[in-house]
Amino acid sequence: MKEEKINIKLLNDDAIIPTYGSNFAAGADLYANIQKDEIINPSETKFIKTGISLEIPDGLVGLIYPRSGLSCKEGLAPANKVGVIDSDYRGEIIVALHNHSKEIRTITPNERIAQIVFTPYIKGKFNIVKDLSDTKRGNGGFGSTGKK
Repeated sequence: MKEEKINIKLLNDDAIIPTYGSNFAAGADLYANIQKDEIINPSETKFIKTGISLEIPDGLVGLIYPRSGLSCKEGLAPANKVGVIDSDYRGEIIVALHNHSKEIRTITPNERIAQIVFTPYIKGKFNIVKDLSDTKRGNGGFGSTGKK
């Protein structure tokens, strides 16, 4: 496991630094930096502040994923499925939390709401060609490789 220094700015006194749940956790938990409970109705999205800004090193991206317990048990997950925090973004990390359940859900101050995973990425350099190389699959799309 490689470690990388991530500079963090706490935007207020009660912001919480992301934490890892175990020694081998890939994602660091992000905390709701809110002053009072936030109600999220069924099929509603709320923007939940974290109270932090990050300086992600060049060549890395911060990917915001749901917390498995919150999404599977409560139906709360990032509205955009995976949030992307680019290395040149310096604003507050905000999670667009969507209620996929049929029940009203409540986010409480300092609750863990999502997780961030830092990963390297490759920037594509697009090259226009007349034809692409052939493969066995070809242009077979959704479901083309079967179920089993």
